[in-house]
Parts: sequence; C-alpha cells; structure tokens
Amino acid sequence: MGHDAVVLKSGWDEYGISYDKPTSNVHVRGVRLQSFAGAGMAFGSEMSGGISNVLVEHVYLHDSLLGIELKTARGRGGYIKDILVTDVVMANVQVGIEATGHCDSHPDEKFDPSALPVVSGITFEDIVGTNVSIAGNFTGLSESPFTSICLSNITFSISSNPFTPWLCSDISGSSQNVSPEPCPELESSFSSTTSTCFTLLHHPYSQVAVL
Repeated sequence: MGHDAVVLKSGWDEYGISYDKPTSNVHVRGVRLQSFAGAGMAFGSEMSGGISNVLVEHVYLHDSLLGIELKTARGRGGYIKDILVTDVVMANVQVGIEATGHCDSHPDEKFDPSALPVVSGITFEDIVGTNVSIAGNFTGLSESPFTSICLSNITFSISSNPFTPWLCSDISGSSQNVSPEPCPELESSFSSTTSTCFTLLHHPYSQVAVL
C-alpha cells in the first residue's frame, strides 16, 4: 500500500466520541505487509470510539517506512488498549515500532483539545528486524502519558546511528530480552510489571474475530 497496509480505526474526534462505536476483538494473522509512506500495521489515528482487545501475530513487514504504529492526538479522546503484537519479522524498515500522540489532523475546528486519548496495555513480543534504522519512537502526551508498554524478546539489527536506537518521551513500561537496549522509560523490571502487561490470559483467544 501507499499508506498504512492494515489499519484499525474507530471514529474521528468529536464525531467518533459521539457515535461511540469501538473497534474490539480483532485478530490479524498470517499476512505480508508493505507500506511505502506509512505503517505495515497501524492503529488510529482516528480512534475516538476506542480500539481494544486486538491480537496481531505471524506477520512479515518489509520495505516500509514504519513497521508497527500507534497514533493519536489531543482532541481524539477514546483509547488504544489491550493490544498484543507477537511473532513479527521485519526487513528494511525505517522505524520498527512507533507510538505517537502528535498526529494532529482534525476534521474541523470543533474538536475539544481537552479530550485526551488513553494508550495503555500494549505488548510487543517475539519480534525480529533486520536493516532497521530506528528501533522504536515512543512519544506520548505530557497530559496523558502512554503507560504499560511492554517489550519482550525483541531484536533489531540497526542500520544507522546505533547510539540512539530508541526515542522516548511521556511513556512508561517494561522490557526483557530487548536488543538494542531500550530507553530508560522502558527499562523497569518486566517481572515486577507483568500484571500490567496485556496477554491473551486476560482475553481468551476464542473471543477475538479474525481479519
């Protein structure tokens, strides 16, 4: 695709908040994804009705601007939560994983900038990437930091500037077995925060729909 190859959405700003129809119980698996100007797998940025309980697995992402992206902004409201991305292979990707609260496009001027999105309970595990320029770029909102971002068993082969492979602000979470070493905001002990990390134990496999 020219932009995001597979993307989940649920409404834009005040219109999505009013319509209040969440995207939930989704299973994406066994796909090969390529995006020249976007992400192979994306969530948002129009997510005002909420996105939750999503399993993404057995995915090959290649020759793309971004591998996996979560995106939102002030005025969206809503949430992106309880997401598990697992068993992913990436090749020739500029940014492996990105989560941003600064995707500031709006349908009109009627949006409420105090409607803050919640991003929490996002787990990335068992991911391998080769020829990746930046491992991760996580930029939450100062008024609504992204929380419970969990990284486990992730290895990226960095192709440029290996001294700053991860970029982080207004985010908290944990990690284990991640290379290159993630930013300090994500270096808390994985075992001490496992209860806040989203897993399939919280939502049985049988409850998710298949895409």
